[in-house]
Amino acid sequence: MTSLFDNESPPPSREPLEEGALVLRGFAADIPALVAEIERIAAAAPFRHMVTPGGHKMSVAMTNCGRVGWTSNSRGYSYEPVDPATGRPWPALPECFLDLARRAAAETGFPGYDPDACLVNRYAPGAKLGLHQDRDERDPVAPIVSVSIGLTATFIWGGTKRHLPVRRFPVESGDVVVWGGPARFVYHGVAPLKYGEHPVTGALRYNLTFRKVF
Repeated sequence: MTSLFDNESPPPSREPLEEGALVLRGFAADIPALVAEIERIAAAAPFRHMVTPGGHKMSVAMTNCGRVGWTSNSRGYSYEPVDPATGRPWPALPECFLDLARRAAAETGFPGYDPDACLVNRYAPGAKLGLHQDRDERDPVAPIVSVSIGLTATFIWGGTKRHLPVRRFPVESGDVVVWGGPARFVYHGVAPLKYGEHPVTGALRYNLTFRKVF
């Protein structure tokens, strides 16, 4: 006899990385709604390839939404309430973004999450994010919530020191990685994106990175 629930998707799975860190597989369910909000944000605050203090142009295109936005230039990294490219405040954090980030944080043991910023990254094939720590925030405990949308990428997960061994694992569209507390300053990155085609994003991958700054 066929069960009424045989055709339903399995519930999202939880994959522990270490204390304070989880991969929530398939946690972000409504990908088209998230992409629609990304397009709305980009219309007001266009994607751009920021430059590092060392003069390197990032391969990942970025924009922001929220109370503040992360920026990089020859003078360093900072969070700013105004988009330097437009002179206007960053777009507000969409309610569906905020709800997703709060639920993912609570699932990982961080209730009451109230992110100040959401960095929106756009990866084309070949784009990557080198191994780094997120250290520009004043809150050293609240988690980073990272949402994958579109093409599958390889996430690189290290330790609290750059020289420590790393793990590599795939993050598919809808997967959410959360790390905070004792795992807050783990080195992490994204390997160069491989060519592919996603039914919603085409040849692109998007990533939403939520941060509690203050």
